[in-house]
Amino acid sequence: MDKLVIDGPCSLSGQVQISGAKNAALPILMGCLLAETPVKLSNVPHLKDVTTTIQLLATMGVQVLFDEQLNIEIDASEIVTKEAPYELVKTMRASILVMGPLLARFGEAKVSLPGGCAIGSRPVNIHIEGMQKMGAEIKVEQGYIIAKAGKLKGADITMEPVTVTGTENLMMAAVLAEGRTVLRNAAREPEVSDLANFLNKMGAKISGIGTSTLTIDGVESLKGVAYSVIPDRIEAGTYLAAAAITHSCITVTHANPEHMESVLEKFREAGAIVTTTQDSITLDMRNRELKPVNIVTDPYPDFPTDMQAQFVVMNVLAEGEGNVEETIFENRFMHVSELIRMGADIKVTGNTAQTHGVKSLTAAPVMATDLRASASLILAGLAAKGQTVISRIYHIDRGYELIEEKFHKLGAHIYRAN
Repeated sequence: MDKLVIDGPCSLSGQVQISGAKNAALPILMGCLLAETPVKLSNVPHLKDVTTTIQLLATMGVQVLFDEQLNIEIDASEIVTKEAPYELVKTMRASILVMGPLLARFGEAKVSLPGGCAIGSRPVNIHIEGMQKMGAEIKVEQGYIIAKAGKLKGADITMEPVTVTGTENLMMAAVLAEGRTVLRNAAREPEVSDLANFLNKMGAKISGIGTSTLTIDGVESLKGVAYSVIPDRIEAGTYLAAAAITHSCITVTHANPEHMESVLEKFREAGAIVTTTQDSITLDMRNRELKPVNIVTDPYPDFPTDMQAQFVVMNVLAEGEGNVEETIFENRFMHVSELIRMGADIKVTGNTAQTHGVKSLTAAPVMATDLRASASLILAGLAAKGQTVISRIYHIDRGYELIEEKFHKLGAHIYRAN
């Protein structure tokens, strides 16, 4: 099994190009099931979860083609099965997102209950209850959600708590439903808006994009279009955090600063100089003192849970005390025990990680437990003295494209080993 090896401490410089957003690409790929003619997608990241999604679509009979620029053409005009099997779904929670499109366009869906990172409870009841409100008959048996419907009907649905995949699934179900659907307490993440913009380009009628109330007027059919996926704000934030931790200066390109305002504000609070253009962000931490910051994770536009682990590492190396409170997932401090092995001073009480800054970290063999925890361990390894070996890095391949190549280009001493 592959490992990542990092010889630290490292100093970084230069530019790194940000890939398309995984959390936008996956629902958009699922949304291609709604189109009666081929869809052409660009800026899709080459990740394990994307490969799994394409495999899932292919098992249904969807035709998938790649060109020389690695753009993807997806033709779902005909499919042979409306099932998402456990073998593919078990590794990826986003698989549940085939349910809405299949039910809306074909009137049936059989979807295995999903897997993914072990970072806490993420129930699918909101998806099921919302589609039942739209007229679907749904039962759960032998680990599968089995859904059937004639023509879905528009409904007024309040989601509690706010849910990204729930918003996306119900939005995709609603675009072909009869009448008007109103989704209240909808997720406002840029990735949700990207899916909505994609669906609208195909002919859907969704208004309120970017707000907590989405109004969807059902249409008869959707047609394929060409569409480019938004940049990955979490990937961008991770590289910027690496620059902060190593007291370096780097620029991330092909990024969208507007999607990252809460994170950039915390970088500035931590002592970094942050400058932006329309599609790039430069963070300069050279000869500057890293300051601890207090963070509470919350749904967009507040601070994202997917940047929490990276900022814990920043706080570990900052002078003084910092608090990071996790309100989204109840099991998302699994990276803490590994950071402590490297010399971090962290105390977890309930859903808060309190850090006391240390002068430096020391390399150690560590184990990745989930996607963003993997990223935090790489950041720690970049700053630590000695050789850090990170095992179980298949987690990181689910969410970061060519991560060791990109860090190597910035000057990091990092490589993959068996």
